[in-house]
Amino acid sequence: MLRLFTALPIPWDVVQTLKRRQTGLPGAKWRPEEALHITLAFYGDVPERQADDLAGELSRIPVDPFEIELKGIGSFGDGHRADTLWAGVEVNERLNVLAGRCKAAGERAGIRMEPRVYKPHLTLAYLKTQTNPDRIGAWVANHNLLHSPPIRIDRFGLYSSTLTDHGSEYELEQSYPS
Repeated sequence: MLRLFTALPIPWDVVQTLKRRQTGLPGAKWRPEEALHITLAFYGDVPERQADDLAGELSRIPVDPFEIELKGIGSFGDGHRADTLWAGVEVNERLNVLAGRCKAAGERAGIRMEPRVYKPHLTLAYLKTQTNPDRIGAWVANHNLLHSPPIRIDRFGLYSSTLTDHGSEYELEQSYPS
């Protein structure tokens, strides 16, 4: 079984800008620079044979270059208890289409896909349960003016994820178009 997802890699200069913001919040487990990406579709645990089918389906997705921009900071969580900090992605129809095609490729490969609405973001940190909600709100407010330069998208990747004691580690399995 392989734990798989498709994602957009982030250019080095944008990663460096994000890394400078990853400080000043006790209880935040900041994502390392090699883990910063924008997920297109999450497939979960996939048997190797089905992973081959998925790779074939993904290879049929056309990628006409387009640009995206990171904009704003926010958090996910239940009620007043946040568990994830993220950088937002400016609304972009071409990004939504690409994510939809990646999801459809998973369905054609026989993978049961989650029905949730696609909300593009880049995870910056996971938060411990004891992280002070007021400190989280202040951190978000202090960094919410984030706005990256345009990021050219001309490919996406199929990544595997391995859960370790230090968090998830990702490996690029295939780049599209290849």
